[in-house]
Amino acid sequence: MASPTCFLHHHTLTTPTRTPSQRHAPILKPAQLVCRAQKQSVEEQDVSTVSRRLALTVLIGAAAVISKVSPADAAYGEAANVFGKPKTNTEFKSYIGDGYKLSIPSKWNPSKEVEFPGQVVRFEDNFDVTSNVAVMIIPTDKKSITDYGSPEEFLSKVDYLLGKQAYFGKTDSEGGFDSGAVATANILDVAAPIVGGKQYYYVSILTRTADGDEGGKHQIVTATVNNGKLYMCKAQAGDKRWFKGAKKLVENAVTSFSVA
Repeated sequence: MASPTCFLHHHTLTTPTRTPSQRHAPILKPAQLVCRAQKQSVEEQDVSTVSRRLALTVLIGAAAVISKVSPADAAYGEAANVFGKPKTNTEFKSYIGDGYKLSIPSKWNPSKEVEFPGQVVRFEDNFDVTSNVAVMIIPTDKKSITDYGSPEEFLSKVDYLLGKQAYFGKTDSEGGFDSGAVATANILDVAAPIVGGKQYYYVSILTRTADGDEGGKHQIVTATVNNGKLYMCKAQAGDKRWFKGAKKLVENAVTSFSVA
């Protein structure tokens, strides 16, 4: 009776002849499984069966060694890391100023426009100047941000950050505005976090104008007092862009703001 007998042949490393300018790298040829038909007895067939299984096991092991898992292979649900290096967040870039620091959206560029008193830096979206962030530093006799009162009371003292109403004549605008008013502001969220042992105020506001510009503006102001100075960071984006990704950019920029 004829049955196949398998032999596992391992090939040694061979080095081809190369010119001096070429790198010498060994070529590894994979192990090969060679089967030959021979007449065998029943006992030999049993031994042959074991031999084949052993040979296949060795072959699988050799294949596993040859094809090691690449760093680019990722588990289910994870992004592949092609170069095997730790991934970094490229959406934001760190900015360190005089006594403060924050994260700026990487696609926002420095702006020379000065909007507010004490403004020391301003960045804006390259394609939409309505989306921007600014930092203001002004002297104060307050020892803490709480000396300004509640977050709402503090906001009323720096309401110029939200933009002043330019028209003061009589008018009746549509859209829920009071008679004679062409702008309105609604506080959406208020917080008073402590960061690094320092008290901060955080106020999120939605402002709208009668002309319907941008459908309104989402503005966030965060502030604290340190060494006789009031530090304020304000970021904003138009309502239309707010729900198309700008919300994340504005919120991350403001919440990353801190003083040294």
